[in-house]
Parts: sequence; structure tokens; C-alpha cells
Amino acid sequence: MITMLECLKSAMEHQASDILLIAGLPVSYKISGTITRFGDPLLPKDIAILAEETYELGRRDMAHFLKTGDDDFSFGVFGLARFRVNVFRQRGSTSLVVRVVSFELPDPNKLSIPEQVLQFSDYARGLVLFTGAAGSGKTTTLACCVDRINTHRNAHVITIEDPLEYLHQHKLSVVSQRELVIDTATYDSALRAALREAPNVILVGEMRDPETIQAAVTAAETGHLVLSTLHTIGAANTVDRIIDSFPPTQQHQIRTQLSLVLEGVVSQVLIPGANGGQVPAFEVMRSNHAVRTMIRESKPHQLGNLISTGGDQGMMTMDQSILRLFKDGKITRQEALRHGNNVDWMETQLTLAQ
Repeated sequence: MITMLECLKSAMEHQASDILLIAGLPVSYKISGTITRFGDPLLPKDIAILAEETYELGRRDMAHFLKTGDDDFSFGVFGLARFRVNVFRQRGSTSLVVRVVSFELPDPNKLSIPEQVLQFSDYARGLVLFTGAAGSGKTTTLACCVDRINTHRNAHVITIEDPLEYLHQHKLSVVSQRELVIDTATYDSALRAALREAPNVILVGEMRDPETIQAAVTAAETGHLVLSTLHTIGAANTVDRIIDSFPPTQQHQIRTQLSLVLEGVVSQVLIPGANGGQVPAFEVMRSNHAVRTMIRESKPHQLGNLISTGGDQGMMTMDQSILRLFKDGKITRQEALRHGNNVDWMETQLTLAQ
């Protein structure tokens, strides 16, 4: 049977982004967004052994997983890469999903991350949210933003993550990285503590609950740049998600606060490339007077119109981004139509572009 170390090495050789170890299936790798299976099906006892080997590689105790049925952690293997692991039970047996994370920080140019996204790193204060479905590349984009700050600014950057993925060396900035469970109990408590740690920039891995959202908004109000993520798609959905997470009696207050501190929302998706691999498409909203008014007056559904006409201010809709990728030959017409929000508009623009 394959060992966990052999599995990790094989994933690197196949340039896989993820490893899926599920009882009843062979070892499965996600390569350029497509799941490919290798070898013979694994039995539950095989997965259990692989899980034990993974915990040994990560020098981590299995107690939390055995108690709760879920666990997240990360570790590095010298000469290979870092790996983010989720261990969980399904159908009564142990399963693992392992994300491959390079030791090297990502290059935004190679990843086609536009300058208007990276420019949020240059803000001195406010709240900037990076949104998208799981696996859409939010963490990678955030790592590029933190590295830009680290390279060009003299600042104290505090990251709060679950788990740590990319490791940042101290360059012009000082980067303190805290991991949930190991270094701190919750996002909320770590955020409150961060305000006493002389930060300039605070990265919150995910805003999961009203307490964390409120703490992030408060940190932005006190003059810090706060970067975080949400599992939403689009600026309007992001604003709605934040407001709706609070009880009705608190929604007016958080809406007013959000209208004052929110500096931008970046939403991204990964699209299969015309020549293999995946390329990102982005929606970018920058807060201006009109955007803040729409948030304050509870009209987030009108944000899309503001974004579509805000190109001169660095804004861009998802459809505009997808169309640009097609014109640059990075994605096919079929993928552009499949991922576009306004199919009729997209079809018209694609026809004109050909």
C-alpha cells in the first residue's frame, strides 16, 4: 500500500492541487481542476493508516479528530512543499483532503492577478474582503497582498489563520502569523488581542460569525487595514451576508459601520484555461460615495450597476473580467458562457469579439 509520504511526492510529480483519500476509491488527485484516480481502491483501514502517518508528519495529536470527527492543520515536508490537511469522518470511516501549498510565495504575475486587486494592499486603513467559493484561490490572492505589503511597507502585519498555509519571512515589514488551536482559541479573541499588539495590517483568515465580523469592523474603524475572506460570490451577496448574520435589532448599526469602513470587495472564480490549468476571473468593487450610500440605505442590489460603470475607478464586473480573459485567448468561448452571470450579454460580446 502507498505511504502518505509517497502520496505527497506523487501529488507533487503530477502537479496536483489537492489529494482526496476516501474509503472505497483509489488515491485521487485534483489536477487542473479535474479529479484523476490512481491505483486500487483503498479500504477504511488503509485510510486510517494514512491518517496516522499524516498526523506523525504534522507532529500533531489525533485527540481533537477522535473527539469531534473533524480536524484542520498544516505542515511542511522538507524538499517538497507545505500541505493543508482536513481530516473528517464520512460513512463511519476516516477521510482526508490535502491541499498542496508551495513553500515559495505565489507570483501574482504568473497567476494573472490584476494590479487593481493588488492595489488594495497599499491602503492604510479600512476593511477589504476577498470572496469566492472554497478552492477559488482567495488564500493565494491574500498571500500575494501580504507579500506586497511585506516587500514595500514598513509595517507590523498580524495574520490569524486556520490553518497557516503560506509562511512569510520578515522583509521590510514584521509578519506575525497566528494559527487557531495552536496559537489562539478563536478568530474573535485573536482579533481583540491583535489591537494590543501594535498592528498596521490584520489578516483574518475567515469571518465566520457575527463576533468576528464585529471585531474586524471595529479594528478597521480604529485605523487599521483589515483583510479577510467570506464564502460569497459578488459584492452584493457579500454585503447581504454580513448584514444578515446579525439580529434585526443590530442590522442598522452594522450597515452604517460597514458603509464607513468597507474599502473594497474582490470576488474571484477559477476557470479552466484554454491551454490547460486554471485562470482566475475577478469582480472588483471599490468604495466611493455612491457605493457607501447604497450600503447605508440597504440597496446592495444596485451595487452591480455601480461596478459595471466604475471602470475608470478600478472597478470591474465578473462578466467584464471573463470577457477580457476570452479576448486574451486564456479561456474558451464555452467556458466564458458557462461562467458568465449575464449569458445574453456575454454571448453578444463574445460574438462581437470574434
